Amino acid sequence: MKITQTIKTLVISALFFMTGFALVASTNTFAANQCGGVETAIISCTQKGGLKATVENTGAWGILLLAINILTAGIGIAAIGGIVYGAILYTSAGGSPEQVKKATTIITNVVIGVVAYALMFSGLNFLIPGGLFN
Repeated sequence: MKITQTIKTLVISALFFMTGFALVASTNTFAANQCGGVETAIISCTQKGGLKATVENTGAWGILLLAINILTAGIGIAAIGGIVYGAILYTSAGGSPEQVKKATTIITNVVIGVVAYALMFSGLNFLIPGGLFN
């Protein structure tokens, strides 16, 4: 029981560390932008250098893309953590059918979650004009 608590703590710590690192890296790689006379660190009012304002050229579009990219990275990290946790449970089962069933259920649920997110992501690409990434 103590091993699973340690693994959970390590996975949660790694997720927080990776999320914080990604946020710091994303804010440091963008130059200062202007939006209505105010400097912004992440996004500008027009995304493509002062072109005519269209839906794909607005700050809201940039925020949508940023949020979807962060969610995609988070789903990937959580899926890897779930697979690793299920694999550790499976290998440490030691002949316990309850623990084997719990591990296979966790791995199955992670795979279903990844497939559901992939379907949602492709649905967004279909619904949004021109797709998310041109």
